[in-house]
Amino acid sequence: MLENLFKLKENRTNVRTELLAGFTTFMTMSYIIFVNPAILSDAGMPFNGVFIATIAGIILGTLCMAFLTNYPFALASGMGLNAFFAYSIVIGLGLSWQVALGLVFVEGIIFIILSVLPIRKMIVNSIPMGLKTGISAGIGLFIAFIGLQNAGIVVADAATLVGMGNILSGPALVAMFGIVVTGILYALKMKGALLWGILLATAFGWLNGVTPPLQGIVALPRMSDWSAVLFQLDIAGALQLSLIGVLLSLLFVDMFDTAGTLVGVSQQAGYLDKEGNLPKASRALLADAIGTSGGALFGTSTVTTYIESASGVAAGGRTGLTGVVVSLLFFLALFFKPLIGIVPAAATAPALIIVGTMMISNITKIDWDDFTEVLPAFITMLLMPLTYSIANGIAIGFIAYPLLKLFTGRGKEVHWLVYTLGIVFLAYFIWL
Repeated sequence: MLENLFKLKENRTNVRTELLAGFTTFMTMSYIIFVNPAILSDAGMPFNGVFIATIAGIILGTLCMAFLTNYPFALASGMGLNAFFAYSIVIGLGLSWQVALGLVFVEGIIFIILSVLPIRKMIVNSIPMGLKTGISAGIGLFIAFIGLQNAGIVVADAATLVGMGNILSGPALVAMFGIVVTGILYALKMKGALLWGILLATAFGWLNGVTPPLQGIVALPRMSDWSAVLFQLDIAGALQLSLIGVLLSLLFVDMFDTAGTLVGVSQQAGYLDKEGNLPKASRALLADAIGTSGGALFGTSTVTTYIESASGVAAGGRTGLTGVVVSLLFFLALFFKPLIGIVPAAATAPALIIVGTMMISNITKIDWDDFTEVLPAFITMLLMPLTYSIANGIAIGFIAYPLLKLFTGRGKEVHWLVYTLGIVFLAYFIWL
């Protein structure tokens, strides 16, 4: 049955590999079921309700991706997008969280329409190969940067923006132990190296107090908690003309955050064809859009394709079975909240850093003899971690690429849609 559903042999994988990949993806992104409720609770949403809604959004989006595309990509409430929801829309503009959920739902419906019409597919496939490579490498830098932050190795600094943390602190020691162990296991080509690294780092964390003691194993979810956010969105309030700018901002960030993740992780998995296009791009984008609208109904912020999916790809995941495993594990997390909660961020940081190491290798595919390809790709990959946004990196890359080609007499090499998007991105930065 699994072979018929997911074509494992055709994709050069097997059930064991897909199980390991699913576990690995789950472990590296499981933080979101605690972080997302914490962020949205600042906007007045009940923590326990958002905890359940976050998991429901993950399961819906990831299963849609698994069965519509057979890709091993997981979806969840996007980091950055949830902060925009809580701090910019609700707190900054003074809107209710119900109206904010309504905006997310409307955004998702628009994306469903754009995905069915294949407009989003055209946009994704119009990205020049040089920029696609820059996006993939940039995502590698980005997730490694997130890993270093989670470990406390890189910290905020008032004078230099970022600085070196205390590498002798508990979290940093756990992360460095995990990096070395995972690196050794990966170099030895051990199956499940990333997952074993996370588990061993978690065990090491008990020695220095980073991994919290286990406070039970099972905690049953309550429907009364979920009902506080389930179907509580205010669609009528979201359709006010005064909120069109907010809606466009959500559309922009979500569209290109998703596009960047899909392109970057797909290149790592070897899904892009000879022209650099992503097969089944429309289906992948449709799954993402369904996850966003469904997530808003469930009571969470924008659901998007997760860059941590790259950890499952690195572990060998190549089909939707990886996503099914991820979904099943998140469903179980509803009942094993205390057990899942003991894995510290420092223990998952090594997996993100190792995956970032592998993704940065894509820079070898850039045509280094053509500076009109090199500079936009470099700008794209550099700005992703430095601005903490995949969308920002893509936007500046799309502005730089056509300008360099045009003013060096090679404007005809650029697709008309790239020119159009460059103008749209420029307008976005000026007015939105």
